[in-house]
Amino acid sequence: MLREPDVDRVIGVDAVTPEHHLGGAEFVRADIRQPTIGKLLAEYDVDTVVHMDINGTPLGSRGSRTSVKETNVIGTMQFLGACQKAPRVARLVVKSSTSGYGAAPRDPAVFSETTQPKTLPSGAFAKDVIEVEGYVRGFARRRPDVAVCVLRFANVLGPCADSPLAEYFALPVLPTIIGFDPQLQFVHEDDAIEVLRIGAGEPRRATAEQRHLQHRGRGGVLLLSQAARRLGRPTLPLASPALTWFSSVLRSVGMTDFSPEQILLLTHGRVVDTPQMRETLGFQPKHSTAAAVADYVRSRGPGLLPPEVLARTVDRLAAALPVRAAGQN
Repeated sequence: MLREPDVDRVIGVDAVTPEHHLGGAEFVRADIRQPTIGKLLAEYDVDTVVHMDINGTPLGSRGSRTSVKETNVIGTMQFLGACQKAPRVARLVVKSSTSGYGAAPRDPAVFSETTQPKTLPSGAFAKDVIEVEGYVRGFARRRPDVAVCVLRFANVLGPCADSPLAEYFALPVLPTIIGFDPQLQFVHEDDAIEVLRIGAGEPRRATAEQRHLQHRGRGGVLLLSQAARRLGRPTLPLASPALTWFSSVLRSVGMTDFSPEQILLLTHGRVVDTPQMRETLGFQPKHSTAAAVADYVRSRGPGLLPPEVLARTVDRLAAALPVRAAGQN
């Protein structure tokens, strides 16, 4: 952002001090749930706000799911209240998630921007997303002078990705649900950063359409089995109750946040289309879903099975089964 000619200053705000250098950006330690955030907006004369503190990961420094929900929902309410009182704020970009669509057996194969889920999501993070977006719509009504852009991200993947799905793919063996091979969709972390940069740099060209929800994802899809083959990870098909028990064990030892909504995603999958991303924001991602997985693999190293060998073995088995069945008839 600092490379943009009309950007004078970039300030990062978080309740936790970052582990890495922020380049030319300044860092201010503050909690969006506290009134001090309003004072910061006024002190630094902020005109563009990018709200990224909406997460579904309770592990590590974030603590319990209760604390995550408090940050997601209560924090967003407080933050939007501070933005509403800041007259200089002209643009608000909110990093949301396609988790708000849910993942259910009656859902369509591909969601569009206006598709409503057949079943309201039951997962904690998905409910947070729906609540947060409701508050953002209320803010847009109260401050029609502010250009609001909500970016619903698919699962972010890449060398530095820190998410429950990235942790799942890092397991030596991937537990799956017997009888299900869901379609999955990923956005590369570099594309995620770029679309946030574009969203934050468009206040002069903001239109009514840009206040509608924008989506990030598409870029092709992969079946879970295809992703496993590219990762070199064997799969362990389990019945749903067994996977639920197994996920609770993984969560209790801190290996991965294998939540119930992640189990639904790994059962039914989720794919969204992104015409507004291309038509309104004019953004075309550089990485497809397959490319995001490939970059993740390069950064983490090969799995237990070389992907090429695993792919050839699975292909041979798949080709042999119909022949064998025909011979038995």
